[in-house]
Amino acid sequence: MKKSKRHSLVAIILALSIFSCEKKETETIIVSPAGQNSAEPNLISGADGNIYLSWIEKFDEKAMLKYSKWEQTKWSDSEIVAEGNDWFVNWADYPAMAVNQNGDMVAHYLQMSDTGSYTYDIKVVAKKSEAKKWSSPVKLHRDSVNAEHGFVSIVPQKDGKFLFAWLDGRNTVSNDPAHAGHQGHGGGGGPMTIRTAVLTTDLEISNEFELDNSVCDCCQTGAAITSNGPLIIYRDRSEAEIRDMSIVRLVDGVWTDPQTIYNDNWNIAGCPVNGPRVAALGNNVAIAWFTAAEGVPKVKLVYSNNAGETFGTPIQLDQGKPIGRVDVDMIDSETIFVSWMEGQDIVAAKIATNGEILKRYVLANSASSRNSGFPQMTLLGNKVMIAWTDSEQKKVKTKTLVL
Repeated sequence: MKKSKRHSLVAIILALSIFSCEKKETETIIVSPAGQNSAEPNLISGADGNIYLSWIEKFDEKAMLKYSKWEQTKWSDSEIVAEGNDWFVNWADYPAMAVNQNGDMVAHYLQMSDTGSYTYDIKVVAKKSEAKKWSSPVKLHRDSVNAEHGFVSIVPQKDGKFLFAWLDGRNTVSNDPAHAGHQGHGGGGGPMTIRTAVLTTDLEISNEFELDNSVCDCCQTGAAITSNGPLIIYRDRSEAEIRDMSIVRLVDGVWTDPQTIYNDNWNIAGCPVNGPRVAALGNNVAIAWFTAAEGVPKVKLVYSNNAGETFGTPIQLDQGKPIGRVDVDMIDSETIFVSWMEGQDIVAAKIATNGEILKRYVLANSASSRNSGFPQMTLLGNKVMIAWTDSEQKKVKTKTLVL
């Protein structure tokens, strides 16, 4: 009897030891390049094969957009992209960055255009691979309306140029002087629109187009490049206040009419500030989003094998208490990785394209409050790199996890 108990105890200790070793081998906290008072991380895989992290640091009234490059086992020293005393800094409308195959970079930030709460412009800067400094900023949109412009997505095209998509509030400003500067989500103007344009590394703007003349006011947009061309996703808005996911694709040089990805039929008379995410590999496309149709919050994933022309039936990923804030990437042509927030936990799942959930993960602990922001993730070989804002320490943190 004593021998049996001793053997059992040894087995338990051995099992705990193995679990501890596995945890250390599979999960690694990385020293963050971000300083104190940092937030709004944006984590991307550049077309040059490198991983980049950008974020904002605030000191008094001054805001600085910084970035760092992953160097095999650590982050490079941070570099200032731009800084200013008149920026619009928001937990959900954070700066984006993109890098093309040549290592040329573009980034954006938001600058106040007037005294209204939501009157700000999108400013874009660039840095060519051989340059030592970032360029002077240009305004992305050509209108001069003091309104909301933001929620930007940027992806590098195969020709080295950059495709932009953004929410544009030029039509939301009321013509009534008493409501000047008020937006569509509260001010009596027209609806928010979504627009697109292409920028060169010299910040020359072309191919401007209005994709949809009525969309949700403040949900993040998403963009990806398939083998068949670009696509853009976003939360749409019908006259009946149905706010589901829509997609537009560039086919033979022409943007398609908006197509509903799936009819959740979420009727909500306001913006949930919870946008979709998209990833593409060849013509394989994965889209993840949050909905609370009929008062039931859900995180969903849908897959397309024809560059977003048609989609299968969505699957539900959450475990009952999701708050959204999704991200998605393609591991390979048959496997998808999705992250989201379940209460205070940043969780994830590895999913086969046939809908089978292969494995679940808890990536990190965060907070459900707004100042914890939107967690970010991207794939790094057989690992996933994660970035999030620690709202208690007021600092962006990073870690890796073996898949």
